[in-house]
Amino acid sequence: MELLSQSLARVKPSPTIAVTTKAAELKAAGRDVIGLGAGEPDFDTPQNIKDAAIAAINDGKTKYTAVDGIIELKQAICDKFKRDNGLDYTPSQVSVGTGGKQILYNALMATMNPGEEVVIPAPYWVSYPDMVLLAGGEPVIAEASLQTNFKLTADQLEAAITPKTKWFIFNSPSNPTGAGYTRAELKELTDVLMRHPHVWVMTDDMYEHLAYDDFEFCTPAEVEPALYDRTLTINGVSKAYAMTGWRIGYAAGPEKLIAAMRKVQSQSTSNPCSVSQWAAVEALNGSQDFLPTNNEIFVRRRNLVVSMLNEIEGMACPTPEGAFYVYPSIAGLIGKTSAAGTKIINDEVFATALLEETGVAVVFGAAFGLSPNFRVSYATSDEALKEACTRIQTFCAGLT
Repeated sequence: MELLSQSLARVKPSPTIAVTTKAAELKAAGRDVIGLGAGEPDFDTPQNIKDAAIAAINDGKTKYTAVDGIIELKQAICDKFKRDNGLDYTPSQVSVGTGGKQILYNALMATMNPGEEVVIPAPYWVSYPDMVLLAGGEPVIAEASLQTNFKLTADQLEAAITPKTKWFIFNSPSNPTGAGYTRAELKELTDVLMRHPHVWVMTDDMYEHLAYDDFEFCTPAEVEPALYDRTLTINGVSKAYAMTGWRIGYAAGPEKLIAAMRKVQSQSTSNPCSVSQWAAVEALNGSQDFLPTNNEIFVRRRNLVVSMLNEIEGMACPTPEGAFYVYPSIAGLIGKTSAAGTKIINDEVFATALLEETGVAVVFGAAFGLSPNFRVSYATSDEALKEACTRIQTFCAGLT
């Protein structure tokens, strides 16, 4: 009898965590490493949110809470959805988990049956396909391309849907590309979904407030209200509020689905951290004045990185609409050899050689389901980004 489950054998560890770990190991060994792999802002959590957490501790709010969130946080989430997205939910339609990742996992575990499919646009966040596999389902990858700025077309979505499709997972602005769908582009996708009433929509809106220039965020149930009863709208406080370590994600959807997710959570982690929940109440209800300031910094960093990477011959880097990632193509560099003698046969070899030869850590594109590319997180200082991009330019200039 095997010790490990067959379900676990279907999945792989997170490549983004692996890159971050490798960079930390090299740093500990004395190497000069610039890590561009982590998907978290370098900003500190705003002071009013930290103060709310301290007050919660001092007030003794450190006990178990309801399994999927305190009523105060659920109401704050309802108010947020109404204020920002024009969506009406009640607290009974809301689930709070230990990060958005748990919300996604709970939903899949509560709904998937063997053989059922989930359509996932590529490039995708690394965990989507593996969570589907763990839940017993089958990921169906629909590849977008550089030509469409990594956005899925209506025809591609239509072609990926089958009678076995249970969910369509949608993420905008995107991790790893930063691509954001306009209302018109999203309406084309929701029109397809309206023709397939058996397909549910799982929308990951984690980067909602990290939207730049003239791009205006919108979410599927907002664009097509008729999808409201089969949409799980997922969000959280980790990215926009610089609260990655606080581990609070949330979602709203039909009560039957939320109740099923609550049942999964009740037999796994139970409630999210009580103190983090009170901090999240302040994040959602408190001042949002810092968001435009942070976004101005992200736009400056994005423009720096896009400009420097596009100076490299053989590399193409689109300008993303949101999040804090770029996803350049290295199609023009495949087949060349690095100064240290490594032949660049794919994006994983490129990322490994880049780390070993220059000390710049990025995540290779195959981890996100689309090659030959790599992901850069520009959620770090201007100085670090300029130095990292200079090293990437030097590395690529040395390819022959």
